[in-house]
Amino acid sequence: MKKDLAVIVPARLKSVRFPRKLLYEIHGRPLILWTAYRLAHICVDIPVVFAVEDSELEDLLLSEDFKVHRTRGDHLSGTDRIAEVNETLGARHVINVQADEPLVTARQIQTLRELVHGAVDMATLAFPIKSEADFRNPNCVKVALDSKGRALYFSRSPIPHPREEPSQFSDDWFQKNPCYHHIGIYAYKQEFLSAFTSLPQGRLERLECLEQLRALENGYSVGVGISDEPTIGVDTQEDVDRIQELLR
Repeated sequence: MKKDLAVIVPARLKSVRFPRKLLYEIHGRPLILWTAYRLAHICVDIPVVFAVEDSELEDLLLSEDFKVHRTRGDHLSGTDRIAEVNETLGARHVINVQADEPLVTARQIQTLRELVHGAVDMATLAFPIKSEADFRNPNCVKVALDSKGRALYFSRSPIPHPREEPSQFSDDWFQKNPCYHHIGIYAYKQEFLSAFTSLPQGRLERLECLEQLRALENGYSVGVGISDEPTIGVDTQEDVDRIQELLR
């Protein structure tokens, strides 16, 4: 019998900005295990599978009794690894949590679950931007929404960009002009996931280096849930410094 929903976590050690970050120890525990135990706690009714291409990660996760699927090593993206795993699982809906997101919450998983069971092909999350520094930071990916809460565009640039910039981007300005920071956690319908991985990279995707733009370029709908629980994806040593205080 097909599963209705599964969480699949793509994981590898070939991070460009922070090599082998998933094995970096925080308070004596490798980063990937912080994520694994968090998911075990908040996904009690959802199967969680790690899609790995490295024997070190596979051995570590199996030693802690987590479910692992060893994938091929020639995939170009985490989404491709997820699609391979779901060929075996056959889940009708799939949630993609990044292995470097140890602060993911139960409410975020539930929001994605509800969205992907609705009239969208794919779902993701965002939270309100509250500072000019984040608004201008190209590593803080922004998303613009339509009136139904679906993504119009994802960008590293400030969007929506005011033609006449205020003297300063105050809290009041952001309250009157909501802007959103994209959270890189996703959910897919099975049919969309299978189709997505066969699509070529799009022009916008290549320019922005944002895989989710491939969905928009090909006319798929992306529902966006607004979360008041910002997560920290670990991409740099600075991120580790920030997250250590939150992981106790």
